[in-house]
Amino acid sequence: MRSVRSDIQALKRAIEEDVRREADRILADAQARAENIRRRAEAQANAERDRILQQARQEAEREHGRVIAAAQLRAQTLKLERREQLLEHVFAEARQQLASILEWPDYAQIARRLVREATGRLEADELLIRADERTMQVLSDEVLADLEEEVGVHLRIGEPLTQGNGVIVVTPDGHRSYDNTLETRMARMQDGLRAPVYHILMGEAP
Repeated sequence: MRSVRSDIQALKRAIEEDVRREADRILADAQARAENIRRRAEAQANAERDRILQQARQEAEREHGRVIAAAQLRAQTLKLERREQLLEHVFAEARQQLASILEWPDYAQIARRLVREATGRLEADELLIRADERTMQVLSDEVLADLEEEVGVHLRIGEPLTQGNGVIVVTPDGHRSYDNTLETRMARMQDGLRAPVYHILMGEAP
């Protein structure tokens, strides 16, 4: 009787030991799986963190580049605006001084050149010369006769100019004309003068 009970107790202990071992194995396996999941999650989180940090660095670099580019563009724009303001001021001053050319000692020669250049622009046998009052004075009959012989065109004095200094040469029918006033000449030359004038203002060699 005792032997049967002993066998039952032994069997019970063996079953309990098997259950404990199985439970320990299941627990260890679960812990290993949990640790594996934790490591994968941590690695994924680290990778995601690194990706976010890298993305943030790249975005910061791009933003920095945009800020630098915008600042450089603004600086260049301000420089060009300042340059234009300076040049316009210089040319405005020069325009105000144009009338003083009429008082230069050699203005008679300048007036002759203005007429000569203007007549060369118009192909005609006869031309009218419109000029300001001062230029009219230096374009005497003798000067006109000399210019006629030089350019091979009959020249007559037309209506005086109401604005501008210099000459405007017109065909008798009024269909064609060439404006060679000092103001118009300066306007025609202004674009070509901008760069060299700016270099001079900046103390640079043109």
